[in-house]
Amino acid sequence: MADPHFFMSTGNDNVTRLHDNLSAVDWPMTLLVPTQYTAKAPGAGNGNIDLRTYNAVGIEGYQWLENAAFKSMRGMPRPRNVLIPSIMAALALGFKNVYIVGADHSWTRTLSVNDNNEVVSIQPHFYKDSDSELARTKAVSMGLPLHKILQSMVVAFRSYYTIERYARHIGANVYNSTPGSFVDAFQRRPLDMIDR
Repeated sequence: MADPHFFMSTGNDNVTRLHDNLSAVDWPMTLLVPTQYTAKAPGAGNGNIDLRTYNAVGIEGYQWLENAAFKSMRGMPRPRNVLIPSIMAALALGFKNVYIVGADHSWTRTLSVNDNNEVVSIQPHFYKDSDSELARTKAVSMGLPLHKILQSMVVAFRSYYTIERYARHIGANVYNSTPGSFVDAFQRRPLDMIDR
């Protein structure tokens, strides 16, 4: 989990359902959350959940400094979205091959500016967004100029290149298995090619 939205009392049906479902987990689960939200982590009182934290501080600088910070989990490439800490957590847990599925990141396809100079950005989720969630995300993008939204996208795509460099440094591979994905930093490998 990464989005601060999941750790706040929002009145959002999807967030409420997530909290309820995590409280009801009756199998062993590892849940990773940003360190600053440990006390607010959904499901924290559930004995079946092994709550682990990560430091969601963006680190940029000399490669030796980045490598040391990433290895010690003191930071990561700027965590613009949940995929960045997810990949970094997988690498920190020792996985040598990480496959990304469902990350099309085709945000520019749903980006426009209306005749009132308001930025319209529709970012659908894999779950069905409620009307209130659609209104919330619309309000966020409409309050920002286009260059700030595009700059935010640049941060994400640049972070993927930093992850690719770091993965190679530690002898790991990150593969993009999402058809049509805009993420161009990682080698493409369809899931049906695994073990070939």
